[in-house]
This record gives sequence, C-alpha cells and structure tokens, in this order.
Amino acid sequence: MHPHAGASLSRRRFLALSAAGAATGAGALSGCAMQVSTGVSGSSETVTVMVNSGDILPEQIQQAKKDLGVKIVQVRYDITKLIAMLTSGNPPDLVRGVGAVDAPFFAARDVAEELDPYFARSSVLKPDDLDPVNDLWRFDGRTQGKGPRYGMAKDFSQDSMYWYNTAAFDRGGVDYPPETEPATYEEWMDKAKRLVQRKKGQTTVFGGSYGGLTRATLLATMTASAGGSLFNDDFSRVDFTTPEARKALAWYIDYCKTKVGPSLIQPDPNGWDGPTYQAGRLAMSNSGYWLGGMIGTDKKLAEVSRLAPAPVFAGGPRISACQGGTGLWMPRGAKNKDAAWRVFEWFFGEEPAKARASGGWGIPTLKSLRPLMPAKEDYQKRVQKVQQDELKHFSVVSFTPYTRADAIDALFNQIAPAAMNGQISVDTLAGRLNSAINEQMKRGKEQVG
Repeated sequence: MHPHAGASLSRRRFLALSAAGAATGAGALSGCAMQVSTGVSGSSETVTVMVNSGDILPEQIQQAKKDLGVKIVQVRYDITKLIAMLTSGNPPDLVRGVGAVDAPFFAARDVAEELDPYFARSSVLKPDDLDPVNDLWRFDGRTQGKGPRYGMAKDFSQDSMYWYNTAAFDRGGVDYPPETEPATYEEWMDKAKRLVQRKKGQTTVFGGSYGGLTRATLLATMTASAGGSLFNDDFSRVDFTTPEARKALAWYIDYCKTKVGPSLIQPDPNGWDGPTYQAGRLAMSNSGYWLGGMIGTDKKLAEVSRLAPAPVFAGGPRISACQGGTGLWMPRGAKNKDAAWRVFEWFFGEEPAKARASGGWGIPTLKSLRPLMPAKEDYQKRVQKVQQDELKHFSVVSFTPYTRADAIDALFNQIAPAAMNGQISVDTLAGRLNSAINEQMKRGKEQVG
C-alpha cells in the first residue's frame, strides 16, 4: 500500500532507505527540512529539482522560465540530503536517478510516483515513442523492466560497447574488431594483452579498460551475457558460484590480475577513461556511445576512433545492456506535480533533449529524436552504422531492489583485491562475496517488507 502524497515515511521505510549506505541523523533531518516547491513564486510556479551540476544548464533554466512560466530551483544531488527530505515529507519535485539501479530501489520503498497516467495524456512524451531503454524505469514490485513507469532516461549508451583507437592497433599489428559482429570476451582480452605497453614495470599505455559504470552492474550484465543471472528469482540474493556468474567473475579478476587496464589494483591517474583515451594512453575503452561526445571535439582523434559491439561469451546470448539510463523521477510526496511534469516533458522531449541528441553525448530516449544524432562526417557515419545495429540487441538486465549498486561496490572493493593480487582463488572470492552481499540484501528485504 502506498503512502498518500506528502505523507512522512514510516520509521521502517526510513530505515530501508538509510540502510543502503546513506544514514542520516536528527541533525541532518532538521538541517534539510527546507521549504521547497511552494507552487508559486511571483507570477511563476516553482519546481525544485535535485540534480548534479551541469544536468540542467543556467541558460536552460532561463529558457524554461520564459517558455513554461516555471522557475526551476536546483538543489545539488546528495543521497543523504534526499533521504532526509523524503523522510521529512518535503522532497524535491524531481530527482536525478540512474534507472538501471535506482528505479527498483525507490519504487520498492513507495517513494516514487507512478507516471503512467502522465505519459498517457502527454502530447510530448508518447508511450509508443519511448525507446525500450526507458523500461529500466519500470518496476512491477518484483522485476525491473515490467510494470508502471517511475521515471525516464535523458539519454543512454549500451555500456558494454567499446571504443578503440586504430592508430594503437596499427602500431601493435593487431587486427581491428569486427564492426557489427561481436568479439568474444576472450578475444577482447587477447587484444588488450597485445596492445598494453609497459616501461620499467609501469604501464604507459593501457591495452583496454573494462570497468563498467559500477562493478555490480558490470558483473550482472556479464553474467547475463554468459546465459545466467547474478540474482535469484526474487532478487533477494546474489550467487557468484553459478557457472555463469563465476565465468563473469573469473574473467574480470583475470583482467585485473594481468593489469592490461585500469582497476582497483592499477588505478587510472585521471580517474576515468576520457582524458586517458584522449591522450593516446588507452587503446580500448568500454564507455559506450556517449564517449563520442568527447571524441568528436577532437577531429584527429575522431578519425582514428571506432565503436565496436559489446563482447559476448562463447555460446552465450548476445546482450547489450545499459548500465546507466540516468534521468529523473518524481517523489510521491512532491508538492507541485503538475508543474514538475511540465518540466519533465520539456527536459525529456523538447529543446534540452534535442540539444543532447545532436551533441553525440548519448542516444536519445525518444525514437523520434534519433535522426538528430550526429552523422554528417564519415567517422560519424561509421559510428552510427555500428550503434544503430547494436540497438537491436538491447535488453534490460534487472537489478535488485534490496540494496544500492554503490553499497555492493563498497563490499566488492574491500574483498576483491585479494583475488586480483593472487592471494585467494576466484572460488574463495565468490563465497566471500556471497556471504557479505547476501547479508546486506537480507537486511534490505526485511526493511522493505
């Protein structure tokens, strides 16, 4: 049963939220109980959005006020502050979220508004125009990808796809990956081993990166690519000892042990792939289509860059998932839902969405906006050929509602380095991960009910 709009969450619901690594105390609650979304600000309505810097640009805020008659007030995204605002009954009107992992988490805790009625009457966001990636924002109480819609992705990539630098391949005498047929994970690793460059024991050029957006979503996606699921049927437990999950885990640990790319035991000094790839110090980057927005700003780099399909495990299904799907959702207790929905439509279907689509920083999540994707230059046409073919292989890889991906990652980061350094076996690692993560998920299920 859902609490009515504006109602404060019960203590159990609060614990279910805070247990995911975002504990808040009474001081945080009082400090964050700010008044938001009064509904009227002078002659304009006010909508409060909790987002990261750059999600909505200052000029877009000004344009929204002019075109919509809505004043957008931004609050910096912070999970602790968000939980405090939710539990005090005074949430933002719209909140940034990562569909692949946040949708089931917040929907299961009854804090997200069901948006199907809004979509049904929208002339901007028509259900038959929604890209299937938006199914990441659906949850039927058990399984992600089915049931009501709780949000929408602003843009997306199929995050197991990878970019490669043909100049690095030419120097290493390594054959290019096929354009529309996927390489196997084993073939990807072989190329990375041949492309890596070292000097005096230090890696000077990474052969390839394969870290995913989070280790949790990476391993869930790779397990699906091996033909299995990282979670049991009701998503209340993980099992890294199944043949499929163990295959994914063993491959990833081997990737880390061989030090062909960035990992916990060999961090990228830049912190992420972009600058490293741009500097010619990374031969392959599994960053998906969105990295093309950065690559396209450097014509020389763009000319030698190619996008390749997501790898597969031999004998497994062809899976090309999205591990992100970042967008917005509306809290059930939002005070100004109609104005918030108008901002939602504008952000996802009007000028901001068109600008994102034409910039190459992500695939638009409305099918009608796909023609805006950059395809003027020859290198852009090559990218589009690969990307448009890959869209046929998209599928939702469902995530658990009982914990957050960053909470799983925190446990993984504590336990896995021993295996990466060869101190414990993959089987021992699998058992330790099961014990630690399942204890956390058990608490999450008890709190959700």
